[in-house]
Amino acid sequence: MDVLADALAVAGVRGTVAVRIDGSRDWGVRWAQNADAVLYAVASGSAWLTPASPEGGAEPIELLPGDVVLLPTGAAHHIAGDPHRTPKACDVALTDELRETGAAMKVGTGEPHTHLLGASYQHDRVVSLHVFTLLPPVVHIRGSEAHTALDGTVRLLTQETADPQLATSVVLDRLVDVVLVQLLRCWLRTHPDLIRGSWLGALTDPLVADAMNRMHREPDRPWSTEALAQALAVSRSTLTRRFREAAGQSPGAYLTRWRMDLAARQLRDTDTKVESIARSVGYTSVYAFNRAFSRTRSLPPARFRRDSRRVPHQGPHHGPHRDSDRAPAPAGP
Repeated sequence: MDVLADALAVAGVRGTVAVRIDGSRDWGVRWAQNADAVLYAVASGSAWLTPASPEGGAEPIELLPGDVVLLPTGAAHHIAGDPHRTPKACDVALTDELRETGAAMKVGTGEPHTHLLGASYQHDRVVSLHVFTLLPPVVHIRGSEAHTALDGTVRLLTQETADPQLATSVVLDRLVDVVLVQLLRCWLRTHPDLIRGSWLGALTDPLVADAMNRMHREPDRPWSTEALAQALAVSRSTLTRRFREAAGQSPGAYLTRWRMDLAARQLRDTDTKVESIARSVGYTSVYAFNRAFSRTRSLPPARFRRDSRRVPHQGPHHGPHRDSDRAPAPAGP
């Protein structure tokens, strides 16, 4: 089992192509804060992305052909052909129509010379084990530095958008999922120091990653640090030390977090009895499960189940999320 793949699956991370942008002379688009992560892939031409900053004065980031950039928290931003241009907010109705038809958003005057693909990634907010919250505000992978696999997928995106055919929307949505994984691989490989002390940091240590794989594979097994160390043929102290150094927490704390994520989804999405959910995540005592769940989620399981069903499910979807209470500007590409 792959910890990163498992975390993305349980968190319900799913990408969708939101808009294609064809930029001409004096082009630019401004987006409001998005509830989802936002990604751009540059097919041709160049662009300047400027994230919004509470303090102001954010530096524009130049994007060149083959570049991929991710805004993990969906920060407000604008993207334009000129680093000093602050464009107007995009027309919401037009953006929605383009999403439905798959047509490109043509911005500026004259013939387009820049072509970008915008995508958004929604994730299940009931799950705590998220990738996006551990990344910096902007993850920029240059085409010149990208791994061959990422570069190849961006090329496929470019080809598919340049020559739309039957089921192009399906192909693009699948490809943006692949782009996210390849972007994460590339960033994790080149920035190992930035993830130390988080669960992502465990992926850099084979021993700790193996331990996490075992917990993911059998969350109902009565794991203890001693039992896990024996399964890995290392001492308890070695496992504890390396787990804390890589993941920033003990094996037991990580296991509890993973179990509670699995339990939270079952509580919200199924009518399975609490006793059965408790057993499925390794608790033979309902009392012990209730106590652990209440400690990590600040609500007992029954209350969590009731309250979570009052809130619209923020799981995988096929269109970008938009908060209707926000100002009338598009929430993302």
